[in-house]
Amino acid sequence: MNELLAHRLKVLGLRDVDRILTHTNRTVMVSLTARRVLRLHEGYASAPDRVLRAIVRFLNPRLPRAVRRGAEREFLGFPVEAYAPPPARPPRRERPRPGDIVLLQRLTELHQRLNQQHFGGGLGALPIRLSGRMRTRLGELTMDLRTGQPTEIAISRRHILRHPWVEVEHTLLHEMVHQWQAETGLAVDHGRGFRRKAREVGIEPQARRHLARKADGAPAADVSRATPPASPPGYFPGSREEA
Repeated sequence: MNELLAHRLKVLGLRDVDRILTHTNRTVMVSLTARRVLRLHEGYASAPDRVLRAIVRFLNPRLPRAVRRGAEREFLGFPVEAYAPPPARPPRRERPRPGDIVLLQRLTELHQRLNQQHFGGGLGALPIRLSGRMRTRLGELTMDLRTGQPTEIAISRRHILRHPWVEVEHTLLHEMVHQWQAETGLAVDHGRGFRRKAREVGIEPQARRHLARKADGAPAADVSRATPPASPPGYFPGSREEA
């Protein structure tokens, strides 16, 4: 299936991709890694040429942003799950840990305060989840691909344990800017609009956070820097840490 899909995409103009992998993940339909590996939903193998052409346009950085946005809307409108449904399995949820209720209450209250302070109370209330599975990400916003609306914010447990609370606040506000993008109908990405809004609310507009280390290898103070995202519009990895 991958070979036929790769052939069709190349015939339709796909360039600068070394490998194509398919999946049935409902979170990210199309993504291109720095190593030129294209990952896309298995259901696109059954898509007509017009949808595959939209994927090719979306991945072409030389095209105007408006053209790529239109292409994104076109391929996201294709019902991939009708052709490649995900395996039936119960959702995996982490077991609650001692102190979770207090932490989640604190994060919920922080979301409410930041919403009033920076967004005029205009953002919707979202469930907040603590994740012990995030090894490099600090936080992420989950969205419903059918409606484009945000459904949940997850914050890394490791982040909360290792870093000062002000950094957790920074991460939550980062994800709230993505929430603002989604709820106002904007593309959810780390592009110019995100960077402008991030500066407006008082956070550094980076997608990654680099941690300095002491001579003995232990983490030192956090060092943040702005790094433009390499991901195309529509794919957003959330705040990310490199240690």
